Order: sequence, then C-alpha cells, then structure tokens
Amino acid sequence: MGGAAVTGVGGFALGRLPWGEPAPEEPAAVEDPKFRSRPDLRTLPDVTITMAAAGTVAGSIFLTPASGTGLWGPLVVDEKGSPVWFKKVPDPATVAIDLKAQQYRGKPVLTWWEGTIGGTGGQGVGQGEFVIADQSYREITRVRAAGTEQADQHDLVLTPQGTALFWVYDPIPYDLSALGGPTDGVLHDGVIQEIDIATGKKVFEWRSSDHVGLDESYAPRPVGESEHLPYDYFHANSVGLAADGDIIMSARHTWAVYKIDRRSGEVKWRIGGKKSDFEVDERTAFSWQHDFRQRRDGSYGLFDNGAGVTKEKEYSRGVVFRVDEAARKTTFVREFLHPDRLSAPTQGSFRELADGGSFVGWGQMPHFTEHNADGTVRLAGHLPLDNQSYRAYKAEWTGTPLDQPALGLRVEGGNVIVSASWNGATRVARWRARWGTQPGALAESQVEVARTGFETTLTVPGTPEYVVAEALDVGGNVLGTSSAIPVRV
Repeated sequence: MGGAAVTGVGGFALGRLPWGEPAPEEPAAVEDPKFRSRPDLRTLPDVTITMAAAGTVAGSIFLTPASGTGLWGPLVVDEKGSPVWFKKVPDPATVAIDLKAQQYRGKPVLTWWEGTIGGTGGQGVGQGEFVIADQSYREITRVRAAGTEQADQHDLVLTPQGTALFWVYDPIPYDLSALGGPTDGVLHDGVIQEIDIATGKKVFEWRSSDHVGLDESYAPRPVGESEHLPYDYFHANSVGLAADGDIIMSARHTWAVYKIDRRSGEVKWRIGGKKSDFEVDERTAFSWQHDFRQRRDGSYGLFDNGAGVTKEKEYSRGVVFRVDEAARKTTFVREFLHPDRLSAPTQGSFRELADGGSFVGWGQMPHFTEHNADGTVRLAGHLPLDNQSYRAYKAEWTGTPLDQPALGLRVEGGNVIVSASWNGATRVARWRARWGTQPGALAESQVEVARTGFETTLTVPGTPEYVVAEALDVGGNVLGTSSAIPVRV
C-alpha cells in the first residue's frame, strides 16, 4: 500500500478547492516526468525551502497539499523539501487532510482524514473517516463516527486509552427565528465524539448546542435563498486533552476556546469571545482561531488567524499565553510571526517542538515556518502558491515500506542512466546499481552513490542487458532491492 505506484491525477468536483476558492486552470502537458522511477508522480507539487538556519530539530514535515490540479494525498518531505512519502487518495473528489504522526498502542503511526468537503459561507465541513497506518504504511484501521453521521476533517487525537477524539458536524432542525431566521431552520451542531478504536464503540459525546448559545457566534447566518442551509454558528476546529485529562477545544465562529469536563461534559471555562470567563489581556486576544493546545510548561498556544468572515488583524500569528484559573485571567507570553507578516483567513496550525521551539502551518497561505523558542525563524518553506495545506507539522518519523524500490532506465551517450527511488523509506543513505547479462547474475559489475533526494541518479557504463538497484543504509546493509529491469536501447 505505502509505496505502491499511484495512477491518475486527482481533482476536486466542480473545479473548486475544498474551501470554496476557484481552482486554477489545468496546466499544459509536461513532456518529461518529474521522477523517472515514478512517472505517476508527475504533478506532485514542489516544496520550496526559502530559509534554513542552524539549530532546527530533527524531523520530517507533514503536509496535505490541496489544489485544483495535481495529486491529492498525504505528503511527507524532508528539511530540503524533497518528498519522503506520498499516497494518492481515491478518486473521485476525495480529499486528504491533517496528516500527522501519533502513537497508537505504544507505536508510531500516521493518521489522516479522507472524505469530501462542502459547507456554507466558504467554511469547510467534512464528511469522511480517519485512516491509521503503521510505519510500513499499511492501513491498521479506519476511525468512523458512531451512528449515521460522518467524521469531520478538522482534527483527530489518539489518546493513551486507545480512543480517538474528533468532531462531527451534525445538521439538526432548529428554530432560528430569534435571529430573524426561519422557524424551520437548520443548525450545524458541533459534536465531539470519543470512540474506542478497537471496537468502534462511542464512549463520550458532547454537543455545542447544549452548552454554547447562538448569541455567542460572530458568523452571519445564511439568508435569502440559502436561509435553510445549515447555520454554522460554532465551527469547531480542534480538540485535544489538557494535562489534567480534560478536553480542550476551539470554535472558530465564537472566537473562543473551551475546557470541558471529560466525565460530565460541563464547560469548565471559555476564553475569548462574547462570554469569556476570563479577563483576556490585549496582546493575547484572538479571533477566527485554530489549533488550541496545552504546552509542556502548562501554557497554551493557538493559531490566531485574525481574519475570517471579517479581518480583525493585519497578520496571523502563533500565540502563547498563560491561564490563571484562580484569578480568571490570561497573560501573554510570546507571538510567532511569518517574516512576510502573512494573513491566513482560513486553516492553520501551531505546535510546540521538542526543544521548546514551535512549528507553524499558515493554512490558506501555503507556507510553513519553524521557530526558536524566542520566536525567531530558523526554517521557512512553502508549497506552490496555488496550493494550500490545512495544517503543517514537523516530527521524527521512520518509514519502512514493504514494497520494492522503483527503478527507471534510459540510455544516454552510450551509457545507462539509472533513476532509483523508494516511496516512504527513511533509512536509505546510498544507492547501488548492479548489472549483468541475466537477471540472476548481476554481481560482476556495480556502481554506488549517496542518496540525493526522493530520486537518485546513477550512471552505468555501456548498455548491459539487465540492471538492478539496491537501497543501502548508513552501514552499507541492503534495505531493499528493485526488480531486475532489461535495458532497451
């Protein structure tokens, strides 16, 4: 599954990106493949690193590129922007969102969401399910919502108890006359589900309509011909666990973050918005935010878009603040900015790194930055500007695909040019090509070079009958071997 060749080109229904923006026009046909060993990855977007300073933490970068053309799927790249692993999601019009490394049953896994995205007012609402894959990129299981609803794309958190926390956007009948709307209106209820992964059984559920009033929303309700479309008053976009085990979450359309008792479901506090339980200092104040998390020192961080339906700030940022639950107030700690002072009206992420630095994904603006603890930037890069990635993460990841390395051959100047790659393999340090007159007798001649990125090129002198490529680790041990490919002049 993980390294299998992908075929075809993914797109999005009706020529639009999943968040409502028009898709760019189809590009002109390209004569040469991007990777000769994997011509199916012709339209895989390039990731450009614009700044790389000393002191970055070890790790890979996790993206889910989205554009009107090209391939849809989870993408891992290294610090140079070179692809490490990509998997195309199924057609038609299926989107991959929120690729990240997590732990399941004490082992590293990758998780991402697959489904379709719609919504009203340009706000993405997902219907789909989550994938959990092991280090060989084999699918372990899929996490689905309980009942008839489908899981929303905005977040998935795997807990130490073997459960999964995520959101469901449930359209329910609702009287909107108090807001000037129809009595037979529809409300998008923000529903947290906690599912036991092994059994699929629901162990906890929480509904925003039971705890958060419509008068707390900053989002306009649908009007006119759209007034019977669901009113997305809450727009939940992150869920997680606080250090004490309670649930913390963010709702974009109320400009507020919440702490919820994991047993009773009662709201312990809300910060921000129209009914904040805390005094929010001016430098902490946020709006249209994403990705609320507690950090290791007990402080909290989030991605403050500062823009959405309205624009409240000139630029977006990651912001860290402390919460004094006794005094009921917040204290600003630090903010993290893009060097170009980007404003991201949708999406975005902000995560703490192992050394106390932070990694920011700039959402609708297809950029990512890695910061020192003091906020200075030490790594910056971006997808093509017609792309976007809902979130971006950085984490250590070891991939051991079960398929064979891929091989591409061409004859040039009387020699054979060998192009070798292995989708998802992270331990390859060098490549070796061997050749000979028969597939089973290729040891008499060989050439070896250092790995140079997703695809490495080796030159075989002359035009032998067969060539094979071997992936080697730092100790020279063979990790995987391609099929023996005949040379065709």
